[in-house]
Amino acid sequence: MSSHPPAVDAVSGTPRIVHISDLHGYLTDARSALTTIGETDQYPPLVTSDNDGQLHWAGNEYVLIVNGDVVDRGPASKECLQLVWRLQREAPPGRVRYHLGNHELAILLPTFVHWPRAYSTTLSDEEQRAFLTRVAEGDVTVAYEGYEYTYSHAGRNKAFQAADVNAQAQAAASELLAEGFGQATQKRIASHYGTVCQLGRNGGRGADAGLCWMDFAHLEPSAPPQVVGHSKRLKPVRKGNVVCGNVIRANNGTPGGEGVLIEEPTGLTAIRRSPDGGVRVTQNV
Repeated sequence: MSSHPPAVDAVSGTPRIVHISDLHGYLTDARSALTTIGETDQYPPLVTSDNDGQLHWAGNEYVLIVNGDVVDRGPASKECLQLVWRLQREAPPGRVRYHLGNHELAILLPTFVHWPRAYSTTLSDEEQRAFLTRVAEGDVTVAYEGYEYTYSHAGRNKAFQAADVNAQAQAAASELLAEGFGQATQKRIASHYGTVCQLGRNGGRGADAGLCWMDFAHLEPSAPPQVVGHSKRLKPVRKGNVVCGNVIRANNGTPGGEGVLIEEPTGLTAIRRSPDGGVRVTQNV
């Protein structure tokens, strides 16, 4: 088990915040996105690669936000999880933040979500409890407060505190570990911790959905400043105060397009892989 991340305001200094989301089991694309940073003139590497091609924390002053949906859809869900766990182990405490997305929520609430053949819902009892233990102990959280932006998987139109929703996730996981995964328990958890877990009225995405389920289409331009994933885009897209940075899945299978966002006190920058294998840096996203 990795060391527990400290409270969101406990990372000292002004580290650059790197956002990546929706790896969805596409390990090659995730590796490509994470390594773009070190291929620029502006930024030192976030990760390094060993002789076996595995990525490791490079030891620089970053905070990495893995903003949900690491698993499902692609062929390497387990390997993508292993990448996150490895970076979380190797980085200083609090520097790698893994957030719940709706596909991680399916690990917590498999009957309630009801995806019968997904990786997330077919874990063994031991694997499921191990993941919930990480949530209960604070290794997997929901939100992070950056300089201007708050990070969560799907976002919210109303203001929220990262510490509050992170505590909700810990409590929900602890209750599931103690009480079991019966359908009634899962339904109660989803309702009681609705800010995090609630599905929209149409069975998933919707204006009334929680931070794991909302949709960029339902986020208002006047919503509090946020960086979200969940809604796939070919490139980072801004709508008023909200930026969607989920670009891996939309670009899977094509040359380039995958990338990350970097927040500094001076603003938000996008780094994306070019079709020729180089990188493109777009400032003031």
